[in-house]
Amino acid sequence: MRRGSAIESRWRLRLTLGCAALGCAALTLLFATGRAGAASGGGPTFRAHGSVEQVYVTGLRPRARMTLLNHSGRKVATKRADGLGGLLFRHVRPGAGYRVRLAGGGAKSGPLRVLSTRSAPPSTKTYKQQIPPDGYGYLRTRDGTKLAIDVHPPQDVTNAVPGVEPPTVPSGPTPTLIEYSGYGYANPAGPVNGIAILANLMGFTVVDVNMRGTGCSGGAYDFFEPLQNLDGYDVIETVARQPWVLHHKVGMMGISYGGISQLFTAQLDPPHLAAISPISVLDQVQTTLYPGGILNTGFAVAWTKERAYEAKPASPHGGQAWAYERIQEGDQICKKNQVLHGEAADLIGKIRANNHYRPKVADPLSPITFVHKIKVPVYMACQFTDEQTGGHCPTLAEHMTGTRRKWFTYTNGTHVDSLDPETYNRWCDFLQIFVAKRTPGPFCAPNQGAAPVIYQEAMGIPGVTMPPDPIQEQPTYAGALAAFKQLKPIRVLFDSGAGGSSAGQPKPGFERSFNRLPIPGVKAHAWYLSAKGGLRDKPPAGSHADTFRWDAHALPLTDFTGSTSTGDNGLWTATPDYQWKQNPPGSAVSYLARPLPSDTTVIGAGAVHLWVRSSTPNVDLQATVTEVRPDGKETFVQDGWVRGNERKLDRRKSTPLEPVLSLRKSAVSPLPADRFVRVTIPLYYEGHAYRAGSRIRVTIAAPNGAQPIWSFSQTRPKGHARVSIAYSKRLPSRLTLPVVPGVDVPTELPPCPGLRGEPCRDYQPFQNRTATP
Repeated sequence: MRRGSAIESRWRLRLTLGCAALGCAALTLLFATGRAGAASGGGPTFRAHGSVEQVYVTGLRPRARMTLLNHSGRKVATKRADGLGGLLFRHVRPGAGYRVRLAGGGAKSGPLRVLSTRSAPPSTKTYKQQIPPDGYGYLRTRDGTKLAIDVHPPQDVTNAVPGVEPPTVPSGPTPTLIEYSGYGYANPAGPVNGIAILANLMGFTVVDVNMRGTGCSGGAYDFFEPLQNLDGYDVIETVARQPWVLHHKVGMMGISYGGISQLFTAQLDPPHLAAISPISVLDQVQTTLYPGGILNTGFAVAWTKERAYEAKPASPHGGQAWAYERIQEGDQICKKNQVLHGEAADLIGKIRANNHYRPKVADPLSPITFVHKIKVPVYMACQFTDEQTGGHCPTLAEHMTGTRRKWFTYTNGTHVDSLDPETYNRWCDFLQIFVAKRTPGPFCAPNQGAAPVIYQEAMGIPGVTMPPDPIQEQPTYAGALAAFKQLKPIRVLFDSGAGGSSAGQPKPGFERSFNRLPIPGVKAHAWYLSAKGGLRDKPPAGSHADTFRWDAHALPLTDFTGSTSTGDNGLWTATPDYQWKQNPPGSAVSYLARPLPSDTTVIGAGAVHLWVRSSTPNVDLQATVTEVRPDGKETFVQDGWVRGNERKLDRRKSTPLEPVLSLRKSAVSPLPADRFVRVTIPLYYEGHAYRAGSRIRVTIAAPNGAQPIWSFSQTRPKGHARVSIAYSKRLPSRLTLPVVPGVDVPTELPPCPGLRGEPCRDYQPFQNRTATP
């Protein structure tokens, strides 16, 4: 039993998911970094170390100027130390013979070796370090940095969920998972934003790890720099070698930040990685940070500012609070590890400097560009209406070509809905089969009893139970493995919120599975903008245009103002009180299709193709797709965005059902004021069954007002604009959706409200204002 067992169950279970050593010179690895003090003489007080494309120095006087010299003695760079006497040189070419010297002469270090980003380290000696099987400690990486970790054996669940019995854990080694992010995962009071307790309940040991430059970990923080990914590699290889790890291979687990980190680490192919299970993740930087080229100030910028604050040296004025508490309690390693926290990258500055797509910068941070390198089994779950990471994760499925053992679950829902009961069951099955290598049934059974507690705490929803699971009914490991392999890779849960005993419980109305994404047989169905606000199957005769006064303040920034997790009117609760309002007259254009003759299932992205004329050379646009139901209700389905002067498509990446914007600076082209030009608004993914008798609606307006957290406070233009949309046979503006034929929809209209992540309101007609074509 671990020490400090009085851990509050609410703290350990609540999934409030983010809205998101270097000073110990004597412990730096000589073989990896070429640690050096002075070259000769009495020696300086500072210590210099080589790292991965970096050189860092500790023990300096605050603001001391230091020069980095290459092997021939030439100056590479000069910088000042920060207030704690730490200094970091980034982007250093790998090689030997570097030295650091006080600027203007004086003490100089011995030779330093700077490592490359090669996955395997120069030596595996560091992997021989011993990690206790329980409790808080530190793990040393290839450059000598100490990362804060906390090891949670399966028995920890008894401290966090009173009254719930964990599975019987055989004596000896246990299957082990790594949970890795920049949140306070290593906090001994329980991982901040982590879900380790759920894996404990399944009989796994979990090693929670704080990324470098966060909490009590050493080093300086940057968002998924190569060194951070290599740290993940080192964690896996070190932990897997511990005598208490079953099979001497580990898996990875985690939601959101802890899910994204798995993709970055697994691309390096650590030899002792068994499998990964990322949930609620993003596919690329642009689709979350700059949707359609527009800065997401509501979530992405706020999340980044929080990361920058928590990466500061731990103090009453910054850093992670738990780290400051440990320092106050006497943790000297944690204290020394703060020395380089002041050297954290300027994250907000990087956002501003990269407001256009630059492949050299963006691609290494975008999983879509490297998931093909992942070779281990993968289980991934995402939500089409994820209010944090966004609904673009499904693009990863078709790019993950390096492994055949991959399964994906998609549903409507909030950020936490990747833990809905159906998805949770399959996640448990996957981890038992591919990491623990044992029959899932006995080890997933405790989830049945714990489910009401889990969902009450995680979502604020009472009475949620686990459904039966056929994999868990298999009596043997071989049978369970064979049955799991027979599952189709793509699973779509429809109408989550409609399948429980009450509206809003995280259970689907029905589900369907497919062999791949895009779904085989999918067809691009076009609905053409027509006169009097219609959507028709053919372009209209004659020339037509509608117009609206563009106003980014016509609606509130968001459609939700309560708690963004659980709590009173929490976003993750069963039926949160959305404030989803219709655009005021004259501030949008809206088009409505005829009633559908039959159920129509859409799975994929799609787009709105428009012919646009604007009074300003740049205008940001938002498209919102909804279902107007036969009962007079209207359900939100999905959004899309585009910055008008960044409308050019990347022809190489685009497909008819998923157009991709270039977003490069060279592609910027002002909108002409005297003619209509083609503008495509890519839509984010949806998996939605439009019922017979419903009408599909698309509304075009300024951004804002249709998302609970995402918002855009720096839209263009700064004032107002007159925007006109033309439609005719020559200028065929249209909505295109990926319709999957032959999908049986066995359920009636879902409750309103009730669908998770999809607000519902009373339908109100909208009168467009006509313009001269």
